[in-house]
Amino acid sequence: MPACRRRADYLAYPMRPTPTPASRLPPNKSGLHPRNRQRGRYDFAQLIGCSPELARFVARNAYGDDSIDFADPAAVRALNAALLKFNYGVDHWALPPQYLCPPIPGRADYVHYLADLLAERHGGEVPTGDAVRVLDVGVGANCIYPLIGHGEYGWHFVGFDIDRAALDCAQAMLDANPRFAEAIELRLQGNPRAIFRGMIGERERFHLTLCNPPFHASLAEARAGSERKWRNLGKDDPDAASPRLNFGGHGAELHCPGGEEGFIRRMIAESADYSEQCLWFSSLVSKATTLPVALRALRAAGAREHRVIDMAQGQKRSRILAWTYYDEDERRA
Repeated sequence: MPACRRRADYLAYPMRPTPTPASRLPPNKSGLHPRNRQRGRYDFAQLIGCSPELARFVARNAYGDDSIDFADPAAVRALNAALLKFNYGVDHWALPPQYLCPPIPGRADYVHYLADLLAERHGGEVPTGDAVRVLDVGVGANCIYPLIGHGEYGWHFVGFDIDRAALDCAQAMLDANPRFAEAIELRLQGNPRAIFRGMIGERERFHLTLCNPPFHASLAEARAGSERKWRNLGKDDPDAASPRLNFGGHGAELHCPGGEEGFIRRMIAESADYSEQCLWFSSLVSKATTLPVALRALRAAGAREHRVIDMAQGQKRSRILAWTYYDEDERRA
């Protein structure tokens, strides 16, 4: 997108119909967004046909249905690779076991709800194509939001991270998927205490930012959370001496000073310095206790408007917090 001098210049983008009308999707069985391609039961026969590597993880469960063992990280990675290939055209997706393996349905929901924000002032049509620019805060080795966002809507992404090895992994995936490599740029954040500083150029503009912030405040807290997750599944951690944190994930993916609350407060404070360079900032908020703190931070930063969007995937509940420094007339311009 060319550099802009006026606030409204970068709000115009090509309008095409939403790629996946809700009327063409299966009935909602899980509370997912109407455009989410994972709303119905997984069709494992179709997925295996697209990604044969999944077959060795699929078996009949106690109810007589095809399924995988969702406590097996290798099985979840294979399922993710199949879903990304079948639904979004990602031909090659491989993730080393030490990195966070994200649930595809929930990540897709985040992208769709942000698309709805852009559609609000444009006749309900979701803008598509590479004129829409999105900034992924903490893109990680999995590169999941850019892959889904470009596969679904054709958006252009810039993703950044403080972990050089994670970026190398993500870049290798992009190199194996040339169509996505052309639309997704990766950057190294060299200052672990900064978020947007150094990542948004003076003349750059973005329509959206998104972020899945680190959940825990320390490694010990992350380990305790992992152990609770294994217990809730009724299983023993197979490596109790070194628990598999969150079924993959390490370092900045899982913890940072102040945990989720501290990260989001810092992100909001920094966003005020880029108030004219992004239409909507956003973050996932997993802990309900984080929300009041974040709302106070938004008032202090001078945000014009915010939205809290509830999300549900099975028993899991989370929310998106989105905020903007543009008033309604400027967003409509």
